[in-house]
Amino acid sequence: MIVQLSDLQVQMKQVEGAVKEALRLAEAKGVSSAECSISHSSGISVGTRLGEVETVEFNQDGALGISVYRGNQKGSASTTDLSEQAISAAVDKACDIARFTSADPYNGLAPAELMATDVPDLDLCHPGDQSAEYAIEQALACEKHALNLDERIVNSDGAHYGSHTGFRVYGNSHGFIGGYLQSRHNLSCVLIAKEGDKMQRDMSYSVARKMHELKSAESVAEAAAAETLSRLGARKVPTAKVPVIFRADVAGSLFGHMVSAISGGNLYRKSSFLLDHLGKQVLPEWLNIQEKPHIVGGLASSPFDAEGLATKDRDIITDGVLQTYLLTSYAARKLDMQPTGHAGGIHNWQVTQQDNSLAQLCKKMGTGLLVTELMGQGVNMVNGDYSRGAAGFWVENGEIQYPVEEVTIAGNLKDMLANIVAIGNDTDERHALHTGSVLLEQMSIAGN
Repeated sequence: MIVQLSDLQVQMKQVEGAVKEALRLAEAKGVSSAECSISHSSGISVGTRLGEVETVEFNQDGALGISVYRGNQKGSASTTDLSEQAISAAVDKACDIARFTSADPYNGLAPAELMATDVPDLDLCHPGDQSAEYAIEQALACEKHALNLDERIVNSDGAHYGSHTGFRVYGNSHGFIGGYLQSRHNLSCVLIAKEGDKMQRDMSYSVARKMHELKSAESVAEAAAAETLSRLGARKVPTAKVPVIFRADVAGSLFGHMVSAISGGNLYRKSSFLLDHLGKQVLPEWLNIQEKPHIVGGLASSPFDAEGLATKDRDIITDGVLQTYLLTSYAARKLDMQPTGHAGGIHNWQVTQQDNSLAQLCKKMGTGLLVTELMGQGVNMVNGDYSRGAAGFWVENGEIQYPVEEVTIAGNLKDMLANIVAIGNDTDERHALHTGSVLLEQMSIAGN
């Protein structure tokens, strides 16, 4: 069952009509302004374990959400039924709610002059085979191959295949209505290996807009097996202060904390370790971060944000200096600034890539810890204190010596970000933030 792009386009047009109707009905109620959105997704998810199909789920999700404003009073309601009667009832509910909510002077639509006037085609939708037969075949093939790779792989937490297509439509009483189609396909495998009486668990996955750009079932299986087997024989290390490398697949979390720290909600609540740091040095002088929302086919590309604001290329960090906060229209009004088009998240952040392979970063580090997994949520966004469980590999003389488990790494995010030594060229592009492995000057490690 291959979803046709033309069918999705027809569905999106019908939904645009529902959004227009909701806005028309809201306007007829005499509200000051209104906004309406629908995110629709449909597809299949299949899970297998030890050669058996565990789950087959067909998903079809999507609801129309309407928000109305009576001056600074806001009311919201939603409906999954897009009939005229249901939409009318949702608008009535939103209007009723607005009558009883407290007025908030920062409520309202994003500025009309910042609305997207053009919605470029970013080639984000490539439907694939969403039949149960194909999905089951991919998941089973991946897990079967993985279980046959090495006798030390003794169990599996399963393989998973998913394929989804959908669209997003947003409109408001500024006259803006826009929509775009999107697709996402993914394949993953989680394995358990045993050596002696010790067992280890790890995984690998692939995600893509286009089905043919997914890694093959065999490649995902082999990567999962390699990751799992490499952890056998893991041990603790002595407590020390040493350099640390965050491997590319976990390095994004380091900058992710910075994303939270410069986002409007944390800033106006004064719960950010980067409060009042706009225009100040937060990263090394050689490090830049750029946002590129219009990368064709990008996993985090978007022509407009969740408020209809145009997305655009933006310098986030230049020569280590913070150039912008990340603001919704509400946060922008609270801070007396302009919104930045980040309602709904960031879009394809590009972190400076240096000509260092992971092996070269290990050479540069000399002796220290290579982190490949992080656990727990020990991050204080107010003061930047950082403490998380970790696993990875111990490095001496620039060479990996043995796997490490059950350690805690600690530091302060402000210091960690300012003291980045180098970044690798092994960029992981499976997320909204693209970075290679990151070498930090020093962190505390709590082990034996």
